[in-house]
Amino acid sequence: MSGFVEKPEPIQVPGLVHLHTGKVRELYRNEAGDLVMVASDRISAYDWVLPTEIPDKGRVLTQLSLWWFDQLADLLPNHVLSTELPAGAPADWAGRTLVCKSLNMVPVECVARGYLTGSGLTEYNESRTVCGLALPEGLVDGSELPAPIFTPATKAAVGEHDENVSYEEVARQVGAETAAQLRQATLAAYSRARDIARDRGILLADTKFEFGFDGEGLVIADEVLTPDSSRFWPAEQWEPGRAQASYDKQFVRDWLTSAESGWDRKSEQPPPPLPQQVVDATRAKYVEAYERLTGTAWN
Repeated sequence: MSGFVEKPEPIQVPGLVHLHTGKVRELYRNEAGDLVMVASDRISAYDWVLPTEIPDKGRVLTQLSLWWFDQLADLLPNHVLSTELPAGAPADWAGRTLVCKSLNMVPVECVARGYLTGSGLTEYNESRTVCGLALPEGLVDGSELPAPIFTPATKAAVGEHDENVSYEEVARQVGAETAAQLRQATLAAYSRARDIARDRGILLADTKFEFGFDGEGLVIADEVLTPDSSRFWPAEQWEPGRAQASYDKQFVRDWLTSAESGWDRKSEQPPPPLPQQVVDATRAKYVEAYERLTGTAWN
């Protein structure tokens, strides 16, 4: 069992119909039929959405996504129509709200990996493959791959694990032409972002994208290249053969699995609230990732 420790009641705004509460985002539809995505300060770990929020997280994710959409604009169109607040929306939605095209979404998590870690490392250690792709012998946690690989996953409900699948399975589900488009777009976006991040002293180990179709073709959607959807590693600390320092919620994971938290991950009990020092350290990591990547100070 997992999911929300305390599922929030969505804010009701005149003219907006609430569609969905995700781990981090609230999704609405406006009267024009466009989607309104609001990034919260919620944080999840081990398939639980925790009871403690991380201040500014929703704004960091939104502003970083917008910056990356600009960096990828010549490669792929994106779904953002406006960053203006809908009439009647709460003032604290500012900076974390996007009005977006309603797309025909492809039900595939499009993951690109340039380094071996996480679920990819687990599969590699068992079979020397990731999503059915054969990899060389001798790779360890944090190894750079010979070339980036497309390792898709099926989308799961809140509290469930996404499941890695082969490219052939994606082609069977969505068709060969769409599968080829997804792979090409994912690897192109990853390669562009990897080079930009590397110039700023950050290694982009892996990331996931979501895509949909409008009347003109493939469009990149949701969030892109944030600490929630990507593994960013400080390049100066990279050392294959061990877990890497990262710009993400590792402080949260480490505390939850420590004796101090008193939480048993294997139990069905929800995790406890986070202590202030873990909240502060996690917020600082998100802000540092934003500042290093964009080259601008967070405010």
